Amino acid sequence: MKIKTIGVLTSGGDAPGMNAAIRAVVRTGIEDGITTYGISRGYEGLINGEFEKLNARSVSGILQRGGTVLKTARSDRFKEKEFRDRAMKMCSVFGIEALVVIGGDGSFRGALDFLREGMKCMVIPATIDNDIPCSEYCIGYDTALNTALSAIDKLRDTAYSHERVTVIEVMGRRAGYIAINDGIAGGADAIVIPEMEYNFKKDIIKPIMEGRNRGKRDHCIVIAEGVGDTVNIAKEIESTTGIRTVCTILGYIQRGGSPMARDRVVASKMGFKAVEVLNEGRFNRAICQRGNQIVDIDIEEALKMEKASFEYDMNLARVLAM
Repeated sequence: MKIKTIGVLTSGGDAPGMNAAIRAVVRTGIEDGITTYGISRGYEGLINGEFEKLNARSVSGILQRGGTVLKTARSDRFKEKEFRDRAMKMCSVFGIEALVVIGGDGSFRGALDFLREGMKCMVIPATIDNDIPCSEYCIGYDTALNTALSAIDKLRDTAYSHERVTVIEVMGRRAGYIAINDGIAGGADAIVIPEMEYNFKKDIIKPIMEGRNRGKRDHCIVIAEGVGDTVNIAKEIESTTGIRTVCTILGYIQRGGSPMARDRVVASKMGFKAVEVLNEGRFNRAICQRGNQIVDIDIEEALKMEKASFEYDMNLARVLAM
């Protein structure tokens, strides 16, 4: 039986490009005769019945906006069956037959729990951390990468002027994707990520001193937030080398801002694909980018996948930092 009514929500951390995905879901649904309800504040809104019918005008002018017009939240309550049952009742009240969830790892797991309660679900990966293994690319990553890189470039300017070490912490939670790629793009002397162990003297102090001996007078160290010790690492660098060292934690600035073209396009394609798959009568699928293709795979299988190794990229960064 053809799906007639769906819901769409954004969950977890916001990511630039989420609005493009929402827009694509709503407008593709209209083309296919599907009514779409926007659910505010993620799974919390699902529990509380915060539903609003969306149309083409509802999603007009949001493509270029950062964040998410549907708002977002994390929901501990949704982990409990009592509240998932309440969410199912709310969906029944509004006649929602399937749900499109836009978010990261926690959002994927929430959808898996909900589909086990009987709701048909589609998930779209949106997280600046880029840490959904089933998809080579997650909505928001490119914008966050460029936001952080712009800051790194500026911090390197002032580090050069003062001949000092700048230690920069970027976001990514337990993943090093922003750190490794911004470290390479920003010409970092050293990169520290949670996926790989590091030796303080060999991997941080040695590159700084080797550069110093070649006449280099400014140095950049990029650290992923999942490493968890950025401030102390900066203090230890200064204590060990005697070189003035400053620490900058970029924080939530990396989540905001107008999405880059790549995030708008990928999000639009993923939103379109989610509704297309629903129309084909296939449910409980994760929308992913593999190569240059937007594909769909089983949600449960998607969550079993593991991240690729960072060894090649870390070696590349080490060689280019000479």
